[in-house]
Amino acid sequence: MTVVVWFKRDLRVVDHPALGWAVAQNKPILPLYIIEPDYWQLPDTAGRQWQFTAEAVENLDQQLRRLGSGLYLAQGRVLDVFADLKAQLGHFELVSHEETGNNWTFQRDRAALAWATENSVPWLELPQSGVVRRLAGRDGWAALRNRFLREGALDAPAALPPPSLNSTGGLPTAQDLRMAPDPCPARQLGGRDQALSLLGGFLTERGQTYRRAMSSPLEGEVACSRLSPHLALGSLSGREAANAGWARAAEVKGTRDGWIGAMKSFQSRLAWRDHFMQKLEDEPRMEWQCLHPAYEGLRPAQSDTSRLQAWQTGETGLPFVDACMRYLAHTGWLNFRMRSMVQAVASYHLWLDWRPTGQHLARRFTDYEPGIHWSQVQMQSGTTGMNTVRVYNPVKQGHDQDPTGVFTRRWVPELAAVPDQYLQEPWLWDGAGSLLGRHYPEPIVDVKAAAAEARAQVWGVRRGPEFRAKAKDIIEKHASRKDPQGHFVNDRAPRRKAAKPAPKDQLKFEF
Repeated sequence: MTVVVWFKRDLRVVDHPALGWAVAQNKPILPLYIIEPDYWQLPDTAGRQWQFTAEAVENLDQQLRRLGSGLYLAQGRVLDVFADLKAQLGHFELVSHEETGNNWTFQRDRAALAWATENSVPWLELPQSGVVRRLAGRDGWAALRNRFLREGALDAPAALPPPSLNSTGGLPTAQDLRMAPDPCPARQLGGRDQALSLLGGFLTERGQTYRRAMSSPLEGEVACSRLSPHLALGSLSGREAANAGWARAAEVKGTRDGWIGAMKSFQSRLAWRDHFMQKLEDEPRMEWQCLHPAYEGLRPAQSDTSRLQAWQTGETGLPFVDACMRYLAHTGWLNFRMRSMVQAVASYHLWLDWRPTGQHLARRFTDYEPGIHWSQVQMQSGTTGMNTVRVYNPVKQGHDQDPTGVFTRRWVPELAAVPDQYLQEPWLWDGAGSLLGRHYPEPIVDVKAAAAEARAQVWGVRRGPEFRAKAKDIIEKHASRKDPQGHFVNDRAPRRKAAKPAPKDQLKFEF
């Protein structure tokens, strides 16, 4: 009986528990990847993501061929593909990794399980990360996560048998999949070879200033690992990254040149990555409903289309926000603090509902990871009920994170004539009349007034009589367990409780 290894977002042969299990069965193996056109029509997918995925899939096929096998490509609905495989192979076994994806993939997997059960096809799903399926509660989660990582990455199989079937077609283009044009000139390239190159460069050269530079949109472009899209697609596993980081930390132990702090921060980001993915695993509705129900209806269900479009295209008249949104459109990436800011500005200053803005950012991010993304979108929109309400001041952020103005001027060239002291607030410049409303928009909101109104609205909900009881339940289910030093606590509550429990998670979209 053939074992079908269903590759999804695990596009590698190293540290691949499902592939390792299949090899141990000593049976024919069919490595399978399914191109699902319906998925690529969703409002949180985009051409840049498919192009990155296609490169990673092609690289996976090369990895498998080096082992004597190859990737069987199929296109269509999963149930139809499985029915076709059964017609060609007869009875088969199915093995894959557990996936924490969006609601579409969750429902697809439920339908796949029903089909497998009805057709007597055994389907084994194995964990590939620190996310724990059917977790009873957050107490003890960190211990389970760390235990998985410390087991060490699995080696690639020494060899694989020839595939049971051979593909007849290649990878479609985004146009073939009827996707909208999505130019992204500086998009990262996909595939494990790219991931390993980035990992090596980060651990030996680029990452030295990681802790200091990660907040800067300019310096972070180089100092950050840039591994996030590869972790999202699984061309590199989180366990591989963590183990490599630990090895590098051992090498730099005792030095005082920034590497020790950089490696600690890197491990922290990897841990937070699993932490936020666990939230969506435990609460799938987070993708479409406010985590705290009291916030439903707070913002208009139908977003102001002019404000939404201005924010999407980088035409809000708020220079640093516009620079970040244009940079994101061009590159498919943005450093974590700027991701926080652009979402917060959309949700607070522009008072837009988090769902359409979250979908837009999901399409823009090449490294879109649903588990991280929707947790963070809600957190930066103040709808979780457990996080501190943080309203970023985009003018202050521009001064703090782009003090020389190089980033802002590069991406908003309309401001070339504006003196440095007015770059983030061009409406205060004496020459504003010759620029604003002509070559660059006037600000669509008053920053201070909009922030004050948003705070009043969000905190007003928190003062409701039933808010605290529900918030307590949310904290119990989703909040990280940390001790006073900020370290993860494994099987117990924090030693010291704050007067007002409000986990201060920070936005960790990327690494």
